[in-house]
Order: sequence, then C-alpha cells, then structure tokens
Amino acid sequence: MQVSDPHYKKRVGSIINGARFIRSLGLVLDDCGPGWCLTRLTVEGRHLQQDNFIHAGVQGTMADHTAGCAGLTLVEADRTVLTIEFKLNLLRPAVGEELTCRAEVLRPGRSVIVAESWIHTGAGDAARLCAKATVTLAVVPIP
Repeated sequence: MQVSDPHYKKRVGSIINGARFIRSLGLVLDDCGPGWCLTRLTVEGRHLQQDNFIHAGVQGTMADHTAGCAGLTLVEADRTVLTIEFKLNLLRPAVGEELTCRAEVLRPGRSVIVAESWIHTGAGDAARLCAKATVTLAVVPIP
C-alpha cells in the first residue's frame, strides 16, 4: 500500500486519543502500518450487555474506528476519512477480559476506501474470532 503522509502514525494516534467517545470507551492503539491498524480494549463491566456478553455496540465501534485508522494511514495529510457505511457480523458471543481488533484496507482509493476488521477475544493461541466488519470510508478534506 502506498503511504501519502509520512507522519501517518502520529495522525492515527491523535485520532484514537482525540476522539472523546473512543477515549472514554478505553480503545488503545497497539500499532499501525500502511493500510492496517491494530487496537485493543480491556473489557470492563460497562462494556457488557444484560447477559454479560461484550455489547455489540462496543464491538461495532471498535471495528469501525480501527478500520478508519487503517484507512487514515493511506490518505494525504490534508485529508481525513469518515465512515459512510459498515456491516458488522457477530460470529459468536463475545466474552473475555480483552478484545483486539485488526483492520486492513481492501481497496484504497482517492475518494472511497474499503476496509475489513476482525475482532478477537483472548490472546495468542486462545484468541477467538467473535466479529467481522466491512467498512466503507469517504476520503474528505480536513475542514
């Protein structure tokens, strides 16, 4: 994937840390590179729904924002990305102490980027895929 802004890592970090909702959720940037991003969330009681599974809204937000960060790694310094559509598949009930999400750009474009996100519970060999999302991003000028 072709990087347009050599400072993309700093920009991705500021998107994670600068979005108040994402910060309050507890989403943390683990790493990113050209066309991909990896985030992590330590699960707390506030992330659970009524049956003690990790809420679909938490998973959807994580998948969406991580995909947006993956897309951001490829856009020019005077551009940003905004989600215009996403589809989330919840593959199994999410339980565990930590979620990780990896997003990768499938189709980079000058005006539209398509990315996929995979959310896992657990770590290492015990990690289990619990959700997958396809995210469409618009590339727009920074206001």
